[in-house]
Amino acid sequence: MQIPKAAQAVLAKVPRGLASRLERLASKLPIVGDLLRAEQRKIGESLKAQVRAHRPTELQSDELPAAGVEPGSLLEVLRRWASAEAPAWRDGKMSGGVYHGGEAHLRLLEQVYGLYSQANPLHADVWPSVARFESDVVRFTARLLHGNPSHPDDAQAVCGTLSSGGTESIMLALKTYRDFGRAERGIRHGEVVVPSSAHPAFDKGAHTLGVKLVRVPVGSDGRADVARMEAALSRDTLVCVGSAPSFPHGLVDPIEALSAMAHARGVPFHTDACLGGFILAFAQDAGFPAPRFDFELPGVTSVSIDTHKFGYAAKGTSVVLYRGKHLRRHQYFTTPDWSGGLYATPGFAGSRPGALIAQAWTTMMTLGREGYVRNTKAVLETAAVLKAGIARIEGLRVVGDPLWVVAFTSDRVDVFRVLDELAKRGWSLNGLQHPPAVHLCVTLRHAEPGVAERFLADLAEAVRAVKDVPVGEGGMAPIYGLAASLPFKGVVSDVLAAYVDALYDA
Repeated sequence: MQIPKAAQAVLAKVPRGLASRLERLASKLPIVGDLLRAEQRKIGESLKAQVRAHRPTELQSDELPAAGVEPGSLLEVLRRWASAEAPAWRDGKMSGGVYHGGEAHLRLLEQVYGLYSQANPLHADVWPSVARFESDVVRFTARLLHGNPSHPDDAQAVCGTLSSGGTESIMLALKTYRDFGRAERGIRHGEVVVPSSAHPAFDKGAHTLGVKLVRVPVGSDGRADVARMEAALSRDTLVCVGSAPSFPHGLVDPIEALSAMAHARGVPFHTDACLGGFILAFAQDAGFPAPRFDFELPGVTSVSIDTHKFGYAAKGTSVVLYRGKHLRRHQYFTTPDWSGGLYATPGFAGSRPGALIAQAWTTMMTLGREGYVRNTKAVLETAAVLKAGIARIEGLRVVGDPLWVVAFTSDRVDVFRVLDELAKRGWSLNGLQHPPAVHLCVTLRHAEPGVAERFLADLAEAVRAVKDVPVGEGGMAPIYGLAASLPFKGVVSDVLAAYVDALYDA
């Protein structure tokens, strides 16, 4: 369903709240509502078909097997499935996702998991080594980001905890600032001020925690606009946020200016370095200039940084750090009067997989500073090759001047159709909007010989393939087209929910 551009221009000016009310009204009109629902069903069925087409069917059942499957047979099936899926990530054909993937590194982590598969840091008395691993990973990361965990003043000692990933780290930071605001700053109904490019984890956190998210338009360079961010602050602001870098375009917000502004206004400042912290921290040593983004800046009061991305640990760990134990204390949950005994957890989860914590510690210990610098150099050099190559393809242009998350757009071809063409060639990339674009998050997989050159060749072919060719059915292009053309985002949200349904129902 495409709305004429003239109508889009008018509808784009409709306030969001009014647009939602108009959407609810329109959905109740016999003809309009039927059209909307028909389009939703069409795209929803297309998504289900795509999920079904790629899902393995062997051993499929609607209920628990009456008798257990023989382990040897089951392992044979699993090896077959894993082998079929491996080329997509092993050969560097996906954006992000797998950040290391080296054979020796994977085998090491598998051994560590086997040693600690039963470990749970909730029971630190039983697994004291896991408690040691967690505190080490937090302390190593704090030192890396110019924090001093041993500072004699608790208000300046940079400390933190592990979480399950970037989303949880961000949500924990928001929970901390919400509770800190209530207890120490007299803020009853809090607000979180973020640039429009900030990760959706901030939306999820604000929604879950019952605080208001204020999204501020970015500047013409795609980065947070300091003046606009300052104008959005209020007496109810719990925390101000900047990304290092933002997920969509890989652009680092002006963290130094943002944090100084927030500091002058007496507002805490959080750097979301989930994606880039372990690259930016080593970029200078790898020979690449990098902006300041961490506790070296006095206005930065917290940082989220993912050990399971460019920290090269297995999926399932991230670090959230605070300037001062007084802040971290507000992240904890404690209850002293439960009939089951005294209960305390550092974050949302109770039981946590100790094996993943052991893997994160092992990764940091075996790589060391030299290993991280070497890997960072490989990633940034590969990204430079890709940026230059994309810029040479007629009809494409790189968005901004990213370091290693390279987004490209076009005024001449539909980049979402380019995305679909690349998918036909085995590439799994990320589609972006506002403006329409595609990005590739460069990892060590892309630094392998020949991968960057193969991507550039396939990209050039994909661009040629979509020129003057009618739009086909299926793929992501019609879905992003729907999202761009409809001011009523509830329709698009329903389509996205249908995709999640398909993952469970297919």
